[in-house]
Amino acid sequence: MTGHPDFLHPVSPASLGWSDFFEDQRERNEADLAPMRIAAVHRSRLTALSLTGPVKLTLPAHTNTGDYAVGDWVLVDPQTQTLHRRLTRRTVLARRTEGSRPLQIAAANVDTLFVVTSCNAEFNPARLERYLALANQGGTNPVILLTKADTAVDVGAYQRQAAQLQRGLAVLTINPRLPEAVSALARWCGVGQTVALVGSSGVGKSTLVNTLAGPDQNVPQETGRIREHDAKGRHTTTSRSLHAIAGGGWVIDTPGMRTLHVSDAAQGIETLFAEITELAPLCRFRDCTHAHEPGCAVQAAVSGGTLDPERLTRWRKLLNENRGNTPASTGPRRRR
Repeated sequence: MTGHPDFLHPVSPASLGWSDFFEDQRERNEADLAPMRIAAVHRSRLTALSLTGPVKLTLPAHTNTGDYAVGDWVLVDPQTQTLHRRLTRRTVLARRTEGSRPLQIAAANVDTLFVVTSCNAEFNPARLERYLALANQGGTNPVILLTKADTAVDVGAYQRQAAQLQRGLAVLTINPRLPEAVSALARWCGVGQTVALVGSSGVGKSTLVNTLAGPDQNVPQETGRIREHDAKGRHTTTSRSLHAIAGGGWVIDTPGMRTLHVSDAAQGIETLFAEITELAPLCRFRDCTHAHEPGCAVQAAVSGGTLDPERLTRWRKLLNENRGNTPASTGPRRRR
C-alpha cells in the first residue's frame, strides 16, 4: 500500500521528486512516456505513483521485480500502463545480506536517511556507524534520530556519542508519537523531498512514519512494543513502501535490520572516519597499518588523546569487513 489518500487533483512531477537529473535521461523517442515512481515492490508486480494516483504496472515478459526498488523512477506507456524502463538512480541504499553475492537495494532516490535509535540498551555506536557508511556510500544525507529519551537518565550523553560518530552529523531527539516531530524534521521533508528510515526493530520507525504521514493515510503502519529485558522489538514492518508526508515530501519505511553486513562501502567508510583518513597521509610509511609502525600519525593522535582508541578499533574492523565482503571487480562499474 502507498499509505496516502487518492489524489484529488493531478500533481506536478517535482512534487513526487522528479528533477532535471531524471529528465535528462529521457531519449527523444521517450517524450510520450509517463514518468512514474515505484511505491511498492512485490514478487510478481510493481505499484507506482503517477501524476494522478496509484497505478498497477503491466510488466513485460521476463521482468524481474528484484531489479526495482521503492523510490525508483520508471517510464511507462500511459495508454497501457506498461513498464518501459527504469531510470538511473540518483542515490541508492544497498546492502549485502549474509551469503549473498549481489547487493540488496533497500531504497532508491532518497535525499535523507533517518537513522533511528533509542536512548537505552539498543544504542550501539558500532551499528550506527554501519548505517552511516551505508548512507555515505549511497549519496544520501544521514541524520540520527534519538527516541525514548524519557527512559534515559542522561540524554545528553547519547546526543554527544551520536554527534561524535561523523563530522557535521545532525542529531535530533524526538518523540515519534507527538506532532512536534513533524516540525522538528520539516527541513528534510519538504515538497518533493524523500526520506527513508532505518534502525533496529522497536525504536519507533513505524510510529514515526504514521506521525509524518498524518491521520489521512489509508493504511497506518503496524507498531509494536519493545521487550523490557533487552530493549529489542519485534519486526512490525515486513516490506518497504512509499508514504506521502503531510508537508509534501515522501517517506520510505524499511524492515528492522538486526544485522548489517558492510560491503562495497570504501568511500562511505572514508567519509565516516574522516579524522583517521586525513591523518593517514602524515604517517612515515605509505602502507602504514596504524597498528605498530614508527612514525604513525594515527597512533600519535591516540597517544595524544585526540583520537578515541575504540574509534580506531571500530574503523579497522569495518574496513576489514568491507574488504572481505566486497567481491573483486571483474568488469566496468555498474550503473545505479
